[in-house]
Amino acid sequence: MTQEQPLVSIITPSFNQARYIATTIQSVVEQDYPKIEYIIMDGGSTDGTVEILKKYHDRLAWWVSEKDAGQTDALNKGFARATGDILAWLNSDDTYNPGAISAAVAALQANPQAGLIYADANFIDDQGRVLGRFPAAQTDYTRLRQGYVHIPQQSAFFRADLWKRVGPLDPNFFFAMDYDLWVRLARISEVKYLPGPVWANFRLHSSGKTISADDRCWPEMLKVHYRDGGKFFAPIVAKYYLRLLVAPLLNWYRQRKMNTHA
Repeated sequence: MTQEQPLVSIITPSFNQARYIATTIQSVVEQDYPKIEYIIMDGGSTDGTVEILKKYHDRLAWWVSEKDAGQTDALNKGFARATGDILAWLNSDDTYNPGAISAAVAALQANPQAGLIYADANFIDDQGRVLGRFPAAQTDYTRLRQGYVHIPQQSAFFRADLWKRVGPLDPNFFFAMDYDLWVRLARISEVKYLPGPVWANFRLHSSGKTISADDRCWPEMLKVHYRDGGKFFAPIVAKYYLRLLVAPLLNWYRQRKMNTHA
């Protein structure tokens, strides 16, 4: 990556998100950073998403709507097409805040030792109203392996040369493919958190994966743990069993927050 405005490739995987995807697209194409390669991989939506993509076709580097094997497959296909020096993905119901990409590029240029950089993200509801703040914090390889993730995927940017070393995403993962990638990146480079700026918004809604399939995340994280030589008596395993106890309460709280703002 050079100091002369590197190309940033943003991938959006999508499937039947017509309600939100225009807002997502606008948050990318209206960024003030001049060198963005925006790729949308739609899984064959039937809800009007394709018509929205056609509307924005001249603002996109590439898009397709065809059957795929799910979000992880769509992301891998998108990253395979990407030509940028910096990579990120933004799901089709999430958004960037103005200036996020410029700030991420500047941060990576100022921290050449960092392969992954991230800032804060808000939780928002289906209307875009802020519900709270993602619990972002500085982490590293050791803490990631212990289950202390604290990286909001929506505000994470990483170097393409490292992706070529550790990618692609594991196609067997439905939920924890980002955690798996953070672990792989942290093993070979520094990850750096920038507290303060809010770069992105993580939308919580009843059909979103965080609400509807949260119970699949931690078992997948444990697969990473055991794959990489982890033992049963480890912090991440203890956190998993604790999560089993508190997950129903957490989901109830999230649903209550969304209903309160409805």
